[in-house]
Amino acid sequence: MISTYQQNTNQSPRILRRNKVLEMTGFSKSTLYNRNHDGSFPPPINLGGRSVGFVQSECEATLQAMIAGLPKEEIQTLVKSLVEKRTLNLGVL
Repeated sequence: MISTYQQNTNQSPRILRRNKVLEMTGFSKSTLYNRNHDGSFPPPINLGGRSVGFVQSECEATLQAMIAGLPKEEIQTLVKSLVEKRTLNLGVL
């Protein structure tokens, strides 16, 4: 089931700021923090200084998994695989 939600590597990555992610998900700041902490939502990336952003495709894949009703454990597995792909995609550059 996880392969259904893989990132599309043909598109340029887009970075979303926290407010946009909160708007997209309907989460409160504390819910977003808690889901990042327990691995059920992708963590942000460092943009430099004190700025962070979220990879749009990772957020969308996680939301699709939630909409599909996947159990929390499967969503955590999905998030883990999405984050691991961040380093694997360096070979594409």
